Amino acid sequence: MKTLKNIVTLVVLALVFASCKNETAPEVVTVETETTEVAVAELDPNATYAKAEFTIEGMTCAMGCAKTIEKKMAKMDGVKSAKVDFDTRLAMVEYDEAKVNAMSLEEVVKKAGDVYSVKDMKTVDSFDSEATPDAADKKACDKDCKKACCADKTEAEKTACAEDCKMACCADKAKA
Repeated sequence: MKTLKNIVTLVVLALVFASCKNETAPEVVTVETETTEVAVAELDPNATYAKAEFTIEGMTCAMGCAKTIEKKMAKMDGVKSAKVDFDTRLAMVEYDEAKVNAMSLEEVVKKAGDVYSVKDMKTVDSFDSEATPDAADKKACDKDCKKACCADKTEAEKTACAEDCKMACCADKAKA
């Protein structure tokens, strides 16, 4: 029995030493790659630029929704500037009419998320500087406003609505 133990021990030791010698070092291969410079899209100075404003429905947060949509529109070829204001739900985009149209802007918004939809798209001569949340506080809803936030409210309630809720339906009313 003692002899059998000695033989088994010698076999195990022989296997351990034999197996350790078969280690191979990993081979390091260097691969050369070409570096290509990414061409930054330059805006055509001779292009005709249009400005569009529209409301985006379905946004739930400023960073995840508004900034994502803003970045996706800004990356479009032919877009000079894009700004999405979460508080007023208003998007303002300046774009090259030869490369971008209203339908492509709407498509980008819808592709950013299934819950987003574009409403009240219009081409403007200049962006409404009154669309900021601070300016929305100073606006009152029109007397004949049919929007949900103004339905069945007195004139005083409509003014309070514009001051309190800062919703797009109140922010886009006629200037006070």
